[in-house]
Amino acid sequence: MRRVLVTGGGSGIGRAVARDFADGGDHVTISGRRLDALQETDAGRGMHCQTADVADETSMKALFDTPFDVVVANAGIGRAAPVANTSLDLWNTTIAVTLTGVFLTFREALAGMKSGGRLIAVSSIAGLHGEPNAAAYSAAKHGVMGLVKSLALEVAKRGITCNAVCPGWVDTPMAETAVTNVMQRLEISREEAKKRVFGDKPSGRIVKPEEVAAAVRYLASPEAAMVNGHGLVITGGET
Repeated sequence: MRRVLVTGGGSGIGRAVARDFADGGDHVTISGRRLDALQETDAGRGMHCQTADVADETSMKALFDTPFDVVVANAGIGRAAPVANTSLDLWNTTIAVTLTGVFLTFREALAGMKSGGRLIAVSSIAGLHGEPNAAAYSAAKHGVMGLVKSLALEVAKRGITCNAVCPGWVDTPMAETAVTNVMQRLEISREEAKKRVFGDKPSGRIVKPEEVAAAVRYLASPEAAMVNGHGLVITGGET
């Protein structure tokens, strides 16, 4: 039985990934800032719930008191704002959680990870090309991709891989918040707001969290042993 850690496991993609591993028989630890949200993710599956702040070095060191076989760095935040309206506080907070949090997660994971280990970051298509009104988020996700590619080269000879998944818009609370904000700001209908936020998708819909979880499961599998330093795009043909 593998020991799996999923950060940001209280909702959205993290919740789907954690449940997927737990339902597959792995021993799963989920971390996040709110214990009640983590317990809701668990829903009787026997996961270990531990509060932690990915941007805090001491908190992350405490999370890795025992080694993990698979570590999924999922925690991240994003708030829409053009650069002219992006405060330094918003910039620093986004970078701290979305980029530095992945760095601290992976650094602590490597201290005890053995051959066959898997490091997987949840990035975004915003980490592959720019997104308007999301400079802080895009910069952080680009940084995640640089970290993944560099770390992959460092750990390859140890039999460890480091990869990322890069989904487009996913049906999560973050997407719902984006739609609500556009509705309120422009005073338009929900359907019109969805068109403005998500655009026209080739598949006609956005990504399901379970589809991202399936991609993470593949990168954690023995069959993906030679996939390293890769960003797996999940957009239904958008990119």
